Amino acid sequence: MPPSSGRPSLRALAAPSSLKGVLSALDAAAALAEGFRDAGVECHELPVADGGEGTLEALSAAGLVTRSHEVDVRDAFGGPRLAEWVELDGKVAVCEAAQAIPLDPRRRDVRAASSRGVGELIRAACSSGAQALVVTLGGTANMDVGAGLLEVLDTLPVPTRVACDVQTKLADAPRLYGPQKGASPDDVRELTAQFAHHAFGHLAGSGAAGGLGAALASLGAELVPGGPLVLELLRFDPRGYDVVVTGEGTVDETTFEGKAPAAVADACERAGVRCVVFGGRVLAGGAVALTGIPGRAREDLVTLGSRLARDLARR
Repeated sequence: MPPSSGRPSLRALAAPSSLKGVLSALDAAAALAEGFRDAGVECHELPVADGGEGTLEALSAAGLVTRSHEVDVRDAFGGPRLAEWVELDGKVAVCEAAQAIPLDPRRRDVRAASSRGVGELIRAACSSGAQALVVTLGGTANMDVGAGLLEVLDTLPVPTRVACDVQTKLADAPRLYGPQKGASPDDVRELTAQFAHHAFGHLAGSGAAGGLGAALASLGAELVPGGPLVLELLRFDPRGYDVVVTGEGTVDETTFEGKAPAAVADACERAGVRCVVFGGRVLAGGAVALTGIPGRAREDLVTLGSRLARDLARR
């Protein structure tokens, strides 16, 4: 989304992902933009996502959603939940798995959590007459390799791409993500053994969203890195900006495995545009570290925008 003509000579693009549990991508983009504008630099806001929670919000904020739908589904533990899916250009249906079975820190139980609600959400979207389907994975409570989803779906009637927020293979998912979903050490060992010989477990992204990647691949879907796919849907274009700022709550090795900030940085490098990556915590890479204090996240981003604006003015 290049800026329109007639704008000031210095232009910035705020394209952050969410700082999970602290700031949404929209709020993070607004804070960065405030800092730039206070220092006299125009800033366009384009919050991004990589397939986890917030993906539909980013598409809506970019003005790309032509219609949204709400569906009654079951959450990860069988309770009623209202989940949303959206249409882009009236042709592409987008379902976000976290809309149906989000990871809730108040209840984490990998033995009980089911992906059935995601199947119900996809089934509703597929019945709409859409010509293509995008399913975004990440931020879910399940670790059932899509067993619940496969109780509902036995086919995908339209071409389907799956945006995986990580490129983890299935057998590695229990060790890397099981504990945050409530898995005990015994659970991790048992799940790893169960997942080891899955027919689609060798695929990058098969371990995304508790194995939903593997389940959807078994139905013929194409697994792709989430960050680049969501940027494609957002029509991301950094050309014409002096600097692009992106980041997320924690920058670590997974940031560079399909997450949105890495995809933004890669796109900027190809376009020859300066990109600054930030993290509330920085555990890998050369990102700018914020204070890491959740209550100061918004203030930190305003300050970062102001500092980068002053840096631009001196160039």
